[in-house]
Amino acid sequence: MIYLKTDEEIELLRENNLLVSKTLAEVGRHIRPGVTTRELDTLAETFIRDHGAVPAFLGYQGFPASLCISVNEQVVHGIPSSKCVLKEGDIVSVDCGTFMKGFVGDSAYTFAVGEVG
Repeated sequence: MIYLKTDEEIELLRENNLLVSKTLAEVGRHIRPGVTTRELDTLAETFIRDHGAVPAFLGYQGFPASLCISVNEQVVHGIPSSKCVLKEGDIVSVDCGTFMKGFVGDSAYTFAVGEVG
């Protein structure tokens, strides 16, 4: 079944997805060699909460983080870790979701850490 959204619901979806894009941009500003994926996750959770939403992934089916972060050959939905330290040349996929006012926003972006060979 298809449920058509009202103009108000579409606006709430837009607000969530704008916050997702702002969160990804904020995370991207901090991606550099020496940063752990856990640090990026903590930054994103704070950013999302400071903007009136909650991380959509945190706790979803037991997922332990606010972001899914996959580095290099790691397949999607990587779990951020204090042991995963970014290095020059890494390719980092960051998937972010927000939940606000009953709706979810979700998007991913791939970042380069410095120069990628």
